[in-house]
Amino acid sequence: MRDEPMPRPDPQALLDWYDRHARALPWRVGPAARLRGERPDPYRVWLSEIMLQQTTVAAVRDYFHAFTTRWPTVQALAAAQDADVMATWAGLGYYARARNLLKCARVVTDVHDGTFPDDHATLLTLPGVGPYAAAAIAAIAFDDPQTVVDGNVERVMARLFDEHTPLPAAKPILTDHAARLTPRERPGCYAQGVMDLGATICTPKRPACGLCPWRKSCAAWAEGTAAELPKKAPKKRKPTRLGIAYLARRIDGAWLLERRPDKGLLGGMLGWPGSDWGEEAPQDNPPIRAEWKTLNAEARHTFTHFHLRLTVKTALVPLDRRPLRGEFIELPDFSPADLPTVMRKAFDLAQGQ
Repeated sequence: MRDEPMPRPDPQALLDWYDRHARALPWRVGPAARLRGERPDPYRVWLSEIMLQQTTVAAVRDYFHAFTTRWPTVQALAAAQDADVMATWAGLGYYARARNLLKCARVVTDVHDGTFPDDHATLLTLPGVGPYAAAAIAAIAFDDPQTVVDGNVERVMARLFDEHTPLPAAKPILTDHAARLTPRERPGCYAQGVMDLGATICTPKRPACGLCPWRKSCAAWAEGTAAELPKKAPKKRKPTRLGIAYLARRIDGAWLLERRPDKGLLGGMLGWPGSDWGEEAPQDNPPIRAEWKTLNAEARHTFTHFHLRLTVKTALVPLDRRPLRGEFIELPDFSPADLPTVMRKAFDLAQGQ
């Protein structure tokens, strides 16, 4: 153990590092451009932050490009059809975010005249904008010195201060550390700098401490504990739920689909008619009268709180057969890419038979 206290991490050292090593991201105005006076577009900052929740930068890039190409402004997104937005979001997961995305765009357009609020308190009133997103938008788009804490920042703070309290109990402790370091000058660049440090240097495994601008201020580096932080409480075992997906194709190529209720998992998304998902064997309840065939393989997917195993049943039906639920989507209007990931897995299995 060290007898002398560690020097306080210097926010300016982090900003100097960020100015040289900032990641080039499609939603970001880089440090050189910001110093020339270019300001971030709050719409792009907001959109990226909502997309990045529970998702990686690599996964978000293509979705961000698709959204901003099709809907380049918040007003354009507000005027979009719900089904189009949900289809473009398909595969990104956490579909409540997509529903709130539309709600928020419409509130900004209708209530705030198409301009994102520039204060943290008002940002918190927008649909789908929680404490983290409000702080990130305020800091990055408006240089409001809010404390921005994501998983990368938590990891950096846990190591800087050698904090061994397991997450999630450590969250308020790490947030307090982050708040004390947040500068009033260039808080947006600073927030992005800490996130970049966690993403590229202070990584979960094998952190590159030799390249870190805060190495000499890092208590975990001094103690040799960086690789084991942050500590995390043991995860609860995820239960497994069972269900059935019914893939009915009409002889003209149309597919039978139904839109899920707005509330609940995959809410508002188009998918295959199916059973409820539960821990007991599901009850067989086909959406149309047909000769159903059960595939040998299951469609398997893991959600945040449970694993799902879907029995996949397929059928070919005549033109005049009416479904009990759902509707047939003509082949030119059907795109597997518009389906949620678990539904696309079921489709891929059916195609492979």
